[in-house]
Amino acid sequence: MKIKKLKLPGLCIIEPKIFRDKRGYLYETYNENSYLKFIKSKIVQVINSNSKKNTIRGIHFQYPNLQGKLVSVLQGKIFDVTVDIRKNSPTFGKWCGVYLDAKKKEQLWIPKGFAHAYLVISKTADILYKCNCKYYPKNQKYIVWNDSNINIKWPTKKPILSKNDANAIMLNEHKNLPRWKKK
Repeated sequence: MKIKKLKLPGLCIIEPKIFRDKRGYLYETYNENSYLKFIKSKIVQVINSNSKKNTIRGIHFQYPNLQGKLVSVLQGKIFDVTVDIRKNSPTFGKWCGVYLDAKKKEQLWIPKGFAHAYLVISKTADILYKCNCKYYPKNQKYIVWNDSNINIKWPTKKPILSKNDANAIMLNEHKNLPRWKKK
């Protein structure tokens, strides 16, 4: 596998080695020994999501139980966005967007301290999250998808949103955010 670092520290794209032949393909989606080198914690929960075109899921984060995620697309294509929400971080409020699709089989690692969202570009998409912390519904926090201070360049003007996402608040209105720890 190849690992490509992205513009925000800690984020990376994992390109698996794909073995193809006349029958189809085979590739490894997770190997604890390999992934622990950069994830630094075990995967404890796997979540599958299906959404239709123009759906934005996010911008979400868990607090105080921070959650790192390994995101992959099983079917379809998405525009995946991460936002640094760590107080005092040099990149606080900055975002990074990447396209992920089922054809390339790439995975996106999102460490703790980042909020996450995605927009479905294809007719539908199946997304798999491998998480390093259990999901706690009461810890779920929402940032409005079009927060003008973050200024994400979404490739849509009229997204389909959940009630929680439609009623979300701006990042600077959140009282409790993780702290950035200089390494």
